[in-house]
Amino acid sequence: MKRFITAATILLIGLSACDNLLDLQPLSQISQTDYFKTETDLQLFSNSFYNNLLDKSPYDNQSDLCVQQNLSDEMLGGSNRTVPASGGGWSWTDLRKMNTLLAYANQCKDEAAVLKYTALTRFFRAFFYFEKVKRFGDVPWYDIELGSADEALYKARDSRELIMTNMIKDIDYAIANLPNEKEEASSPYRVNRWAAMALKAQFCLYEGTYRKYHQLSLEGHDYTYYLEQSAAAAEELMKTGPYKLYTTGHPEKDYLTLFAEENANPDEYIFAIKFDYGLNIYHNATAYTLVPTQGRPGLTRKMVNTYLKKDGTAFTNQAGWQEMSFIDEVKDRDPRLAQSIRTPGYTRIGRTEVLAPDLSTSITGYQPIKFVQDPTASGGNVDRNDRSTCDLPVYRYAEVLLNYAEAKAELGTLTQDDLDKSINLIRQRVGMPDLNMSVANANPDRYLSSDETGYPNVTGANKGVILEIRRERAIELMQEGFRFDDLVRWKAGHCIDQSISGMYFPGPGEYDLTGDGKADVILYAAGTSKPVAASGVQVYKIGEELILSGNNSGYISYHKNIERTPFSEERDYLYPIPTNERSLNNNLTQNPGWKDGLDF
Repeated sequence: MKRFITAATILLIGLSACDNLLDLQPLSQISQTDYFKTETDLQLFSNSFYNNLLDKSPYDNQSDLCVQQNLSDEMLGGSNRTVPASGGGWSWTDLRKMNTLLAYANQCKDEAAVLKYTALTRFFRAFFYFEKVKRFGDVPWYDIELGSADEALYKARDSRELIMTNMIKDIDYAIANLPNEKEEASSPYRVNRWAAMALKAQFCLYEGTYRKYHQLSLEGHDYTYYLEQSAAAAEELMKTGPYKLYTTGHPEKDYLTLFAEENANPDEYIFAIKFDYGLNIYHNATAYTLVPTQGRPGLTRKMVNTYLKKDGTAFTNQAGWQEMSFIDEVKDRDPRLAQSIRTPGYTRIGRTEVLAPDLSTSITGYQPIKFVQDPTASGGNVDRNDRSTCDLPVYRYAEVLLNYAEAKAELGTLTQDDLDKSINLIRQRVGMPDLNMSVANANPDRYLSSDETGYPNVTGANKGVILEIRRERAIELMQEGFRFDDLVRWKAGHCIDQSISGMYFPGPGEYDLTGDGKADVILYAAGTSKPVAASGVQVYKIGEELILSGNNSGYISYHKNIERTPFSEERDYLYPIPTNERSLNNNLTQNPGWKDGLDF
């Protein structure tokens, strides 16, 4: 079969057990033997990997720490999660394009370009397979371009050990051959060798902790091998990369500013997705938190309780923390809390008007502000749907530091010096006290280790510091798309079942949420008249417009009457393979616990 590609759009038919690999009929036909001749050909062909594989809305992922009005299928559980007929993440189009480029790249006579784009493609192949392993576990490994008649299309799944071994080969090649000269590699919008190190540190940490906590014993490497690979990759990046944490010496605003700036900060963002008002390339992060029709996101009370006090002690160790007013509970906390949600004194960037949390826009009352831009951004239209233009991080230096510390802690090789060059740099950015390893291990945090709010399966001599690293990870990476994957690798699906609640209100009455002594919210009981309120004051009827955990008092609990099925330890750590794929390929076994009606 003769295959053609379009030079302008570079479209290729995807690889799937049910995909038909048909001849393309573009307006201008160029055979593959006539393409891939120049560096421009290789660059154009590979550009789609950036667009197709990167998550452009990590801020809206739901978990035990951040929810929306309508819970995701993962949060609802049970029959809300079903086996799809098709789709469901089982797409192989981009992999076939990668293997096509790798097969034909040598037609280019520019050896440096061939090396660079081969390395880039192998980076993205490792990235692609990481997503597949996280979602499905074992998957077929393909490293050559296949046609519709190839029997390999219908082979069984390969083991995750084979996949991970090949991913490491790909990423090591990428690390060795991607640009590392400052002038060529400094752009955060193109993959460089340090982005490859960040990916390796990330997927090896995932695999190492997944095998450790799931007690997964496979032929080949054990969990320690992957944790060692993760720590080594992170440390190499820390030593050789040109990156540092963004800071201007203003701990009260640097964290917030980092994520709201129009352009990715090249000091901290190793790899980022570019958005541009002039090019009409947008995302929805600002409107997501400001417009009531966009989901009404809110951090959960569990997440807010996780933030330490400003002096480094646990908020949940003080008397009366369970029923504190909003103003009292957010006072003197880790400065990142006031840079993650609206707290007393909050103003939009570039504005002076103090804004209260909007309970009509945030389902828990803890209204997110991360990625919320200056109102003048996007030509003054940033508050409209899909008009945000701040660049979104894929890999940033803070995550690398977190990965390094966690890998070392899980290995049992962590030292105080390791913490000082990783976790404590992150804390120092916001003016928080350093994490002391001996103190943490001597006094593991009860809130982080309990069945109701934490991780009871963390044990051993490093229990305390592992819990503190997880605390730091949850806070620092909030809304960056990591949380659900973290719960999966830690075998902590039970966290999905933990209580979803928000602000505490002791009953009907007026409430000041900004600290100016004036009412921002008025609650009234059913059966009583709606009170007359000043302009701008939010008024809600308890039980109808605002649901509390008790009859007329308690925590905001919008979801308390919504049926949720407990997380299935047998089933829910992996996703199902679509029914159509298994029907066409009888060698594909279904993941445990998923019923699709097929008996092979």
